[in-house]
Amino acid sequence: MRRSARKAEAPDLGVLAARLLFGLQAELFARAAELGFDDLGPRHGAVLAHLDEEGIRLADLARLAGRNKQTIAAILDELEQLGYVHRTPDPADRRAKLVMPTEKGRRVMRISDEIVADIEARHARRLGAGAYAEFVRVLGLITGDG
Repeated sequence: MRRSARKAEAPDLGVLAARLLFGLQAELFARAAELGFDDLGPRHGAVLAHLDEEGIRLADLARLAGRNKQTIAAILDELEQLGYVHRTPDPADRRAKLVMPTEKGRRVMRISDEIVADIEARHARRLGAGAYAEFVRVLGLITGDG
């Protein structure tokens, strides 16, 4: 059996995880675009998913996103140009910078959280609340977050 056919018939963890991620991203960014945030894409999710209203350091964003600092810095540059974030000195350490959401950034954070919650609720309805909670628990164990 060809590899592509085998993965189509019995997808491995990588294929399943990619389908889950890409499906969630596609819906999230399509719905955000319908609400006026059409300048964002999945690349920006590495930062937006972990952005705090109180600010967060670039190194912490990189760690949480599982990306290197250079990649996160490039995404931050884009988001800053688009008006979603700005950088400010960290009051706890003036040598460091905090990435702070602008009002536009806070709006997209709230909308994104609502969209993801809606997607999760839809999956929970489809699977049943208990099965969905178990899926999330086990997925957390697999990814090291549980």
